[in-house]
Amino acid sequence: MNRIDRVSAILIHLQSKPVVTAEEIALRFGISKRTVYRDIKALEEAGVPVGADPGRGFYLVEGFHLPPVMFTRDEAGALLTAKKLVEKLTDSSVATHYQSAMYKVRAVLSDVDKLYVNTLHQNIEVFYSQKSDFANNYLSDIQRALVNRNTLTISYKSRYKDEFTCGREVEPVGICFYSLGWHLIGFCRMRSQYRDFRIDRIADLEINPEVFSGKEHLSVREYFEQMRYSSDLEEVVIRFDKTVCAQIVTSKYYYGFIDEVEFGDSLEMTFVSGDLDYFSRWLLMYADAVRVVSPENLKLRFEQLVQSVISKTK
Repeated sequence: MNRIDRVSAILIHLQSKPVVTAEEIALRFGISKRTVYRDIKALEEAGVPVGADPGRGFYLVEGFHLPPVMFTRDEAGALLTAKKLVEKLTDSSVATHYQSAMYKVRAVLSDVDKLYVNTLHQNIEVFYSQKSDFANNYLSDIQRALVNRNTLTISYKSRYKDEFTCGREVEPVGICFYSLGWHLIGFCRMRSQYRDFRIDRIADLEINPEVFSGKEHLSVREYFEQMRYSSDLEEVVIRFDKTVCAQIVTSKYYYGFIDEVEFGDSLEMTFVSGDLDYFSRWLLMYADAVRVVSPENLKLRFEQLVQSVISKTK
């Protein structure tokens, strides 16, 4: 970041809170406190009314604003909630940009609304973090490649197979979040097929200058609709007693949930699954409140699991 951009960002930072310490600015921008003081002086020389409170920090004189847009208190609260999720469910490439955007949001709030957002910030927590086997931060790079239609070269480690491939050229189609992870959907030139790459399994990624064109790819939705009817996936129909439906309202989406209809005292849910053994082990948690409608091989596997549990309790 050059000095002009940094000084502008410091001004926005000063607008985001009633008082900002030199240490906070130095930590955010990776600069020394001496550089902070020089940048603050540059703002003052440009006519920005920066005040200093010894022992507390810097502040903008009341009444000074550069409001490009105004947000309501509830809008700011909604964005803050999203920030908490972004911090836990994305990589640092996206989280850093979102944090910068939140400083700009706070900068245009009134002092009362800033206090509201700061209080809310201290009382919202997300106790989940999307951990990665590889220390990559590729979401922003993939976003740029998607918009500009650049090909990607990746090195990828399969999670369930002993397979590591380098130099795979991919034409990105889209990114999506499911099964507790971010996925890149793209046309793999090595396989000549659409493939689903879990982003935390990408060991290396490079954006190529090549722009792919001349053909229309499937959208992400079209890809999953096509996969739903592929030979690798099976349609699964399960009836859950309504007494347990509240417990699976979220987890069902991790197992390929498609639809549900009422069926007396039950809900009949339809899924698609590529691993019936994995699916049957999930059902085992609700064994006294489920009925497998189809397919037959899932019924058999589920019965075997139940019998195995019974035999081990004798």
